[in-house]
Amino acid sequence: MTKEACQGLREELVSCVLRSDCVLKIGKTPGECIKERNLLPAQCQHLITSFTDCKKGMLDMRRRFRGNYISTDTATSSGDGLLGVVDIAPGEER
Repeated sequence: MTKEACQGLREELVSCVLRSDCVLKIGKTPGECIKERNLLPAQCQHLITSFTDCKKGMLDMRRRFRGNYISTDTATSSGDGLLGVVDIAPGEER
C-alpha cells in the first residue's frame, strides 16, 4: 500500500481539528487537542479512530490479500433500514 491510502482521512481529520472549539476557542495546538480527545467533537473523534485503523491496516500483512478495511461509523439509509459496513471473519455465524 502506498502512503496515499489514508491521505483522504488524514485531510478530513486535520480540517476537523482545525475547525474545532479546542483550537479556535481554547487556543490549544492541534496536537494537544488530538491527545485530549474529550475536547474534540464526536465527528473528529471518529475520524481519529478511522485514521488510526487505516494506518494499522497498512502494517497488517493479512490485509495485503483482503484489502485495507477503513472503519466507518456513518451508515447510509435506504428505504427499509440502514446499510453499514459489517466485518465478519470466515467461519463466523451471523
